[in-house]
Amino acid sequence: MSTNSPQPTRTPAATDEVTHLDALIIGAGVAGLYQLHRLREMGMKVRAYETGTGVGGTWYWNRYPGARFDSQAEIYQYWFSEELYKSWQPSERFPAQPETERWLNYVADTLDLKKDIQFSTRIASAHFDEANDLWRIETAAGEKITAQFLIACCGMLSAPLSDRFPGQASFKGQIFHTGLWPKEPVDLKGKRVAVVGTGATGIQVIQTIAPEVGSMKIFVRTPQYVIPMRNPKYSGADWEKWGSRFHELKARVRSTFAGFDYDFDAGPWAEKTPEERTAVLENLWEDGSLALWLASFPEMFFDEEVSEEVSVFVRAKMRERLHHNPALCDLLIPTEYGFGTHRVPLENKYLEVYLQPNVTAVDCRTVPIERVVPEGIQTADGVIHEADVIILAVGFDAGSGALTRIDIRGRDGRSLKAEWGQEIRTAMGLQVHGYPNLFTTGAPLAPSAALCNMTTCLQQQVDWITDCIDYARRNGKKVVEATESLQDEWVQHHDETANKTLVVKTDSWYMGSNVEGKPRRLLSYIGGVGNYNQKCDQLASQGYPGFEMR
Repeated sequence: MSTNSPQPTRTPAATDEVTHLDALIIGAGVAGLYQLHRLREMGMKVRAYETGTGVGGTWYWNRYPGARFDSQAEIYQYWFSEELYKSWQPSERFPAQPETERWLNYVADTLDLKKDIQFSTRIASAHFDEANDLWRIETAAGEKITAQFLIACCGMLSAPLSDRFPGQASFKGQIFHTGLWPKEPVDLKGKRVAVVGTGATGIQVIQTIAPEVGSMKIFVRTPQYVIPMRNPKYSGADWEKWGSRFHELKARVRSTFAGFDYDFDAGPWAEKTPEERTAVLENLWEDGSLALWLASFPEMFFDEEVSEEVSVFVRAKMRERLHHNPALCDLLIPTEYGFGTHRVPLENKYLEVYLQPNVTAVDCRTVPIERVVPEGIQTADGVIHEADVIILAVGFDAGSGALTRIDIRGRDGRSLKAEWGQEIRTAMGLQVHGYPNLFTTGAPLAPSAALCNMTTCLQQQVDWITDCIDYARRNGKKVVEATESLQDEWVQHHDETANKTLVVKTDSWYMGSNVEGKPRRLLSYIGGVGNYNQKCDQLASQGYPGFEMR
């Protein structure tokens, strides 16, 4: 079994030779691996292209200190093979990145996928050839490929905002983006470390490195509601119990709101007494998972009064842990948005870090970061915060960024980057009108990224795409393209659903507001995984109305 050992890499030099494929997959993460497996089963000539030197996607690139699941191991799984599920035993409820990377290598090796993956290869451009109904693709090294189908499994959060502040290149120390963390160990012992960003990733980094750094300055702009993670170890007996529930869990995750094994089962908020509501919240808080967010009361997403009551409950929990320190509570406990309208991180003693004598919180709301200078970080008040290491946990150009960083051109030479620069539109997150035979997973306007357990949603999308391609091939069709009317209908439905919620009233990467100039639209479908799956299944059962085939 391969773990993280280097893999043989095919990176042909630029020549006039062209590789011809039935399908090309971009990415070798959770979706890319499964997509490769499904299309190979159909007998197609297919290859996946991966920028990294190994498989894993998110779990290859995000190897920063403390990176780990926030979906439970028993449901962050592939569901196509009961044998595969049972043969790998996670060590704990929320495994850390190294174990997850080993698991994905195990999957790739078990299915013998690596022979059809080209590593260390970045796709630079993909242009649709209308005369021949195929995609002409070129790598950054100049290799040329044609493919009838182009399937983007690039990931929802895979375009890091690495060049975030002016002057980064002038810094005399080391600077790292969490999404591009090096494989080689980074020695932080005794060093002056500056961490920029307190989202889910920043929280994991901060709580993990706090015991070893000499000093740490944490630059806080947007405080986060947090839930303490409960992460028990799993024994062989534990995993046997989960394995015995394989078919139950497989069906369950496909029907719930967020693709987890829990759902909003507490009953209507209005029908409960205040004491009953508190009991539900306390019980889910003690569970130490995302259940408080995704399985308590759905009214928190729509009703401002309910949102505020749930927020008050979480704020009180956080205030206790901060020892009611007024300055820290003001800085670290959100009051300007409601619980659950941003992504909710799980953590382990994150808030307690701020009580350490070697840790300083810098308020970036009132005094923002101005630039990076050779000595460290300069804020708007002229103060230079000296550091040996700067860690940027500043996030990603979510949803659209991975695709707009590739020169993708569809019919009539239209540019996806230009179109999405004006307005981000998709047909159910599976295709984009004007780009025939381009399929997407983890794309905008489909369930994804914390509003869905990613393995649940990515597998559903891969299965739908595979079945659609199979249907077209069996019916002698070479081209599949979402119609403009279907795309318009889906965007309207997506927006109507989103606009009923409080999520669209906040600024977050969910809305694209972390990227200057990015069109504002909720990037993830919030109508529920079960509802989305039913809509996809209905289209498939009716012969894919809304998708033109020829």
